[in-house]
Amino acid sequence: MNVTQLKILLAKNGAIVALILLVIVFTMLNPRFVQPGNLITIVLSMAEVGIIAIPLAYLVMSGSIDLSVGSVASLGSVVCGMVATGSGSIWLGILAGTAAGVVTGLVTGILVEHLRLNPLVVTLGLLNVWAGLALFLTNGRTITGLPADSRAVAGFALFGVVPLPMLLLLIVTVAAWWVLNYRPFGRQLLAAGGNQRAAFLMGINVRSVRLRLFVLTGVAAAFAGALMTLKLQAGSPTTGQGLEFSALTVVLLGGVAVAGGAGRISGVIAGLLFVGVLRNGLVILGVSQFLQTMIVGLTLVVAISLDETLQRVLKSAWNSLAKQRTAQKTPEPQDADTDASTDTDAPADAAAPARS
Repeated sequence: MNVTQLKILLAKNGAIVALILLVIVFTMLNPRFVQPGNLITIVLSMAEVGIIAIPLAYLVMSGSIDLSVGSVASLGSVVCGMVATGSGSIWLGILAGTAAGVVTGLVTGILVEHLRLNPLVVTLGLLNVWAGLALFLTNGRTITGLPADSRAVAGFALFGVVPLPMLLLLIVTVAAWWVLNYRPFGRQLLAAGGNQRAAFLMGINVRSVRLRLFVLTGVAAAFAGALMTLKLQAGSPTTGQGLEFSALTVVLLGGVAVAGGAGRISGVIAGLLFVGVLRNGLVILGVSQFLQTMIVGLTLVVAISLDETLQRVLKSAWNSLAKQRTAQKTPEPQDADTDASTDTDAPADAAAPARS
């Protein structure tokens, strides 16, 4: 492996390298950091964020964004709590909460893709709309008194080992990886983010692709809110506050290009674990919660800066690698001269490479 190939490898796996370094640092500072119980706690604490971040990563790859996912999660939590307490069924509550995400996703998608409004402005406004709706529905109060079976559902663990949120995160991750790498929709969303005009000429309906992604993101956010209702055994209109910030940090740390057209699910998971490890490590070290918020915020700024740097490095490295391969395939000029001195048909043979 030469230097150029090493640059490409590091640029494509920057989040994984950063995660490994962070784990090493926290382990050196406190050996109990790597205990299995603590590692499971890290994943559980980030499960809802991951379920939101993966479809949000799809949306960013396609060249758009949704900043309202935190408020959608709050709305999903409230609807789940209201329907569950009203019907006496936690399953109906989860279904209704998730359905709220379909509505919010459709509204956002239509405003952005059919009315051609700026996604940043629209989703920033809808962040307040959905948050206000969640507060209005509950009059600002927390919904308690969930059905008795909600505790059993919340405490479910596959084989008694894998808790429900971790299992769901695993399913979402595998499904997202499969779609992105092996299904036409994965190639379509990357094409839409890479070059919208070229994607259109290829026959891809870019607006339809992004509309579906807005719905998918809304469903995931609302479902995550319903999961948080299960975890807290209460539906809260503020449960999703700040989730949009956490999810976006995970996406950008995971190497998803801000401009769209590039990204990997493995990188998003590495970004998710990076944020979880960072938060957990700071708690173990006794860092103030206010400083934790500041540090995670700085991480987002660094992630955006690194994204531009890595894209330049990756582009430069790919160009260098292409030049190296082209040079290796091009025959040496002196070969033709040598042939010309030894072969009577030299003029015709020497001219052949130049034509090709």
